[in-house]
Amino acid sequence: MDSVFEAKGLSKRFDDVVALDDIDLEIRPQSIVGLLGKNGSGKTTLLGQLMGLQLPTAGTSRTLGKLSSQLDHEELIHIGFVPQEIRLLDWMTVHQHLRYVSCFYPEWDRERQRRLQDELELESGAVVGSLSSGDLQKLAIILAVCHHPSLLILDEPVSDLDPIVRGRLLEFLLELLQEDRATILVSSHVLRDVEKIVDRVVCLDHGRVVTDTDLDELKERFAEWIVLARHDSLPKEFEETFILDQEISGREGRLLVDRSQAAPENFAATHQLEISSRSLNLEEIFPLLLEESEV
Repeated sequence: MDSVFEAKGLSKRFDDVVALDDIDLEIRPQSIVGLLGKNGSGKTTLLGQLMGLQLPTAGTSRTLGKLSSQLDHEELIHIGFVPQEIRLLDWMTVHQHLRYVSCFYPEWDRERQRRLQDELELESGAVVGSLSSGDLQKLAIILAVCHHPSLLILDEPVSDLDPIVRGRLLEFLLELLQEDRATILVSSHVLRDVEKIVDRVVCLDHGRVVTDTDLDELKERFAEWIVLARHDSLPKEFEETFILDQEISGREGRLLVDRSQAAPENFAATHQLEISSRSLNLEEIFPLLLEESEV
């Protein structure tokens, strides 16, 4: 299979609201993709299209080689899904719910289930309706991965988990990629966690794809420069177009730059200054991507 998910000219409108606007996107097998965007950018709608939960207004989307709107049991047993709004059977215990869902999957892995319950510290006898939001997320994740999905879709999967449990989950997702040769699509506002596991970043803004690139390329592109004038004070403002943001104070300055357009040696020579550079993390890069989309 050449692609796990493919969208061409995909649009979705809800009355006068444009949730997705002419999206072209392809997700290839055995990758971990971070889906980023502000609230209302279209992330959850895109995941709904991928799962076949909504019909597109225009364009097409295909999941596991089939039109997303026509997914049936043959495809769905290969998909794991953790939605943003988790709705489970409140009256069951955790054990009963896991046993119930496992009946629908011939490849259900009870050893993986037990291991995850132990690592995530989820009690089998707890009633689902009494679980905290964090424990609900744990249960939803276990339900989504124990049938060895080839495609795992996570919509804000760790927002209510404490840092220790989030760390355990991230380690497991990397193991999952190796064990099941899975493709993982994760939408999350916890960008420091996303950065630890993804190899590709797709950023949405106002229903459009504004960035679709490898994480390593993004981190290579953007940087922070700390500049120090060798003699006089720095200018009040630099005019070079590769400078995306700047703070100047006397002889020192902090610049956020697009290294794909910058020539640091020439810049240093022109302004008679010294440059100390560091790469930005994904949390720092994210607002720059949104600002770029508005230009």
